[in-house]
Amino acid sequence: MLRIGKIVATHGLNGTVILTHIAGKSNWIKTDQVLFVSLNKDNRIPYYVTQFKALNNEEYHIILDEVHTVEAAKKLVGKQVYVPAEILGEAKADSPLLWIGFNVVDVEKGSLGELVDIAETGHQWIGTIIYEGKEVLLPMVEPLLLEVNLRNKYLRMNLPEGLLDL
Repeated sequence: MLRIGKIVATHGLNGTVILTHIAGKSNWIKTDQVLFVSLNKDNRIPYYVTQFKALNNEEYHIILDEVHTVEAAKKLVGKQVYVPAEILGEAKADSPLLWIGFNVVDVEKGSLGELVDIAETGHQWIGTIIYEGKEVLLPMVEPLLLEVNLRNKYLRMNLPEGLLDL
């Protein structure tokens, strides 16, 4: 599963939600396709798309099966949306935002934990992991980032000495 975007608002009174996504195209979603909405940390609930309308290459208006009122739609606002990797096909699959949840593996120390967040700061991406109980920020730049494995969901990195001790 890859995190594709977030439900950011409701639209109208019939339960329509606005999904912002990072796929880079507006042709990856289809009627009857399943979207997984993360209601809790480890809980992804499937919702089927009954109708959709692309607003641009970053937003959709979507009507989901079993979401027919604005009250039901409001419960989904702010929630992350995931899709199986094969759904994206040729859509943009290189966005660092897709890496959230991937395991970060250092060439020296091995597995460091899960990438819990990532943000763009200026001209680079900064990832966040929880390592030995503390939050650690990792620059997602070459030559530190050696490999991104979408299939097995890990990032192989060569972190400089002392970075994890900050």
